[in-house]
Formats: sequence, C-alpha cells, structure tokens
Amino acid sequence: MDNSEISIPTVTEIELSTRPQTRDASTDLPARENSPSTRPSLAQLSHRSPSNPGSTPQDGASACDGTAQHVTGLKLLALASSITLAVFLVMLDTSIIATAIPRITDEFHSLNDVGWYISIYQLASAALQPLTGKIYQKLSTKISFLAFFAVFEIGSLICGLATSSTMLIVGRAIAGIGSAALLNGALIIIACAVPLEKRPALTGLMMGVSQLGVVVGPLLGGAFTTYTTWRWCFYINLPIGAFVAVALFVVEIPDQFQKQNPWSVLRRLPRELDLVGFALMAPAAVQLLLALQFGGDKFAWGSPTIIGLFCGAGGTFAAWFLWDWYRGDDALIPLSIIKVRAVWAGAVTQFFLLTTVYTASFFLPLYFQAAHGATAMMSGVYVLASILPQLFMAVVAGALVERTGYVIPFAMLAGTIGAVSNGLYSTFSPTTPTAQWVVYQVLNGIGRGFGMQMPVLAVQAALNPADIPIGMSVVVFTQSLGIAIVLAASDTIFQTSLVSELENKAPLADAAAILRAGATHFRDIVSYRDLPGVLVAYSVAIDRVFYLTAGLAGLAVFTSLFLGWVDVRKKQGPATDVEQSHAGSPADKH
Repeated sequence: MDNSEISIPTVTEIELSTRPQTRDASTDLPARENSPSTRPSLAQLSHRSPSNPGSTPQDGASACDGTAQHVTGLKLLALASSITLAVFLVMLDTSIIATAIPRITDEFHSLNDVGWYISIYQLASAALQPLTGKIYQKLSTKISFLAFFAVFEIGSLICGLATSSTMLIVGRAIAGIGSAALLNGALIIIACAVPLEKRPALTGLMMGVSQLGVVVGPLLGGAFTTYTTWRWCFYINLPIGAFVAVALFVVEIPDQFQKQNPWSVLRRLPRELDLVGFALMAPAAVQLLLALQFGGDKFAWGSPTIIGLFCGAGGTFAAWFLWDWYRGDDALIPLSIIKVRAVWAGAVTQFFLLTTVYTASFFLPLYFQAAHGATAMMSGVYVLASILPQLFMAVVAGALVERTGYVIPFAMLAGTIGAVSNGLYSTFSPTTPTAQWVVYQVLNGIGRGFGMQMPVLAVQAALNPADIPIGMSVVVFTQSLGIAIVLAASDTIFQTSLVSELENKAPLADAAAILRAGATHFRDIVSYRDLPGVLVAYSVAIDRVFYLTAGLAGLAVFTSLFLGWVDVRKKQGPATDVEQSHAGSPADKH
C-alpha cells in the first residue's frame, strides 16, 4: 500500500466509528437519535454537517453548511426577492377576490357559489401541506418549489380564463394545491441559502412583505374590478410569476443534504411519502375546515351536519395518529419531530402570533367601514399604519438576534406588545381619533416585526438538516389550521355580540336587516335616530373580537419560553468540549 494513502484517524473519527448506529433500510441513512440520553443539544443539532451526521463544525455553521456553499450578493437579492414575491402572491390570493366577488356572481349568476370561491383555495392548500414536508425532504428543494409554483400559476390562469362558476372553482382549487408548498418552501430555501445567524432579518422581511398581500388584496381587487376586469385579480400572478421563475432558474439553491434520485422515490412513492398517512390526515383537515366554514353560516353549530364533520375530523385524526405512531420515523409527520420541544412550541407560538395578524387584517377594515364610514378601499389604506413598522422592526430584530444570539426574548416581547396593542384595539369606538388608532397600529406593527420569524428560526435551529422540511410543514400546517379556527371563533363572537348589542343600543332598529346589509350599506336603511346606537353596537362587537386576540398574544409569551436557548450567532473560534457541552440548556431537549 502506498504510504500516501495512509491517514491517522482523529479522536472524533475513532469515536464515530465505534458508536453504534441504526440505519433506515429505505434510504440507507443513519436513523434519528430520539433518546434524551443520546440526543445532542439543539445547538449541536443546528450545526451538524450533512455529510457527517455525527460531526459538529467548529465555526458555528448552520444546518445547511455541509458544503459551505451559501448564496450571496446579487444572487441572494434575486433569490430573496423571488421567493418573497411568490409568497406575496399566495397571500394576495386569499383576499384579492373579496372585492371582486359581487362582479363575478353577476357575470356567472352564481350567488350560491360565493363560499366556495374563498374556501376551496384554503381547503386545497391546508389538505396538501403535511405532504409537502415529505416532498421537500425527499426531492430537490428548487425543483419542488418551482413545480408547486407552476401549479399555482396554472390555477391562476384557469381562474382568469374561467367561462363558468365551476371552472373558476376548479382553478381556485388548483391554485390552492400549488400554494400549499410555497410558504414552507420559501422558509426552507432561506435555511439553505444563508447560515443560521443571518436568517432572522431575511425571514422577517420575507414574511412581513408577503403579509402585505393580505392587506392590499381588497384594494387591488377593487381597482381591477372597477377600472379593468375582475380577471386581472388572477392574471396579475402571471407576469410576477414569470419573474419569480426566471430568478429561481438562474440562482443555484444548495440543498441542506444529499437528496435521493427522483426516480427511486417514484418507484417507492407510497412508502417514501407515506401516502397512507396523507390519505388519513388530509380528510381530517378538510372536515375540520368545512365544519368551521359552514358552522354558524349555512348550518347551525348544533346541526347534525356540523357535528358529523367535527366527529369525522376527530375520528380520522385518531386513525392518522395511530398510523403515524406505527410508521415511526418514516411517517408523514414523525412523532419524534413533533416531540422536540422547540418544534411544538414554535408551531404553537407561530399559531398564536399569526392568528392575531390575520384577525386584525379582517376586523380592522370592518371597524373603519362600519364605525367611521370608510370605503372598502380606504379601510385597506388605514390598516397600512402597522405594515411599515412591521417591516422595519423585522430587520432590526434580525440584527439584534445576530448580536445577542437568542430568539426567546424577542418572541416574548412580540407576544407582550401584541397583547397590549390588541387590548388597545378593544377600546375602539365610533369617536376614536385618527392619531389614536394610528399609534395603536404602529405599536402592533412593532410587535409583529419582533416576533414573526422567531418561532421559525427556533425550529430550524432545533432539527437535523433532513428534518427541517418536516418541521416547517408542521409550523405552516398548524398556522393554517389555527387561522381557520380563530377566524371562525372571531366571526361567531362578532355576530353574537352584534345581535345582542343592537338589541341594547338600538332596540327600534331592524337587527336582521342591518346584518343583511353589511358594514358598508347599513347606513342606507338605518334612521338618523338609530344610527349612533348601531355604530356603538358595531364597535363593541368588534372590540370583543380583540379580547380574544389579546389573550392569544399573551399565550404566545408563555409558549415562547419553550423555544430553546440556542445561540444562533456564528462562533468566532474553535469550540472546546466544555463549550459544546453547555451549548444547550435542559429546556432545549425533549
């Protein structure tokens, strides 16, 4: 043997060679270590090298640093801009159709289909989300993202070309399927493109800008419907989508770890993607969302239909849980990942924080329209007061995390500010001055900017590179279900409160007629004598919704304590064994 081929093994290599490992027969990769006694700290997990699962890079590299290839400069700008625009379009699609629906129903004579125009998009997206984590785990991140984005664009094109209500609903369903993997895909791409310590500002900026789509959706929808055609509510996705596709094609996105050959995955598709688990999870999510969508609207909450949907969702979920436990680490969403403290805490914290954002996005415009007589377009303009502070603080919070290294203080601060600002929202009345509601929204935007990226960052830091796609799908799926649940609860609180308050504040007014007229037209049927009482009733009903969101933001303060004290800063020198042994606190473990 040539002496040049002889190498002396290091102590780390000797330790790794003698350490027993189990292997997954389907992927021939080392299985995850789930035992608390053998599982490394979260800081070590976040810095594992994909090429050597047992190693810990000494330079503090992130989960994607196995090849030390990161996207920088103009390529990073193009990548960040493209994925932000993609998620922006997804958010835009959730709200842009709202102001276009009256014109659509006039053209297709489809008033009975209004509920499906909105709900089918969310149903299709939520049903597919758990599967997207497996897809990103097994296949190329770049190809998977582009494939789902192409489906989203095809759905938008079908909607724009729709010649019937049925064709529009089909297009919305296809667009929803494509949107299912775009938010978590964007988060995964950021995790691959930049090291852990540089993600907070980029993630916060991406989420902040994309959420602007929820706010400006009604404005754009109203403008398109008024000055061109409602079809541009969907056509707008095509030119922006072309830019996104070109930018992603030219930028190389380094995967977090070596992916499998797509053809080998297709040959073992049911096992690799756990299609049985998906066939159980998807109906559970759809039944739950249908119950929330129809409950209190088309059917009474106590009706057999709604009770049946809730029972069906619970029974199907129980069956999925048993199957998931049986499948172990090969399951659609392995319980070993859900049990990681930072994962479930991150998902729940994100649920609490993001539901307050979406609730405000729906009920603040309603307040401005009802209590202040603003038009639908101007009510959207008024809620922009929280957007610029949100974007600014997202960057500031990212810079602060890079200096301090920890996400928990900022997540707690976000929950605290969110609870205070939503509590202040609950004091709104028909006479609230402009300066007051602007200041309250600025405060709320500051809280959003501090916190929206922190749970995501904590989950990414807590998982092995191969598990980050699953972790992101858990966060996004929990967030989507949470938004549906809280919006349904908020609507119930609002409707119930409005009826009771109308009886108290305007007893001579026709409450049923006021409810049918809606926030923008009830002034046409209410007498001058009854109008002040009706305005107060609307304000009080909306105020009670913000009692709920203030409480949810307060719960986020508590759940953020479990995100893990992981220092995400890049280490400046080699870490000693003692430093590594103190890299994570007991709270970081299972």
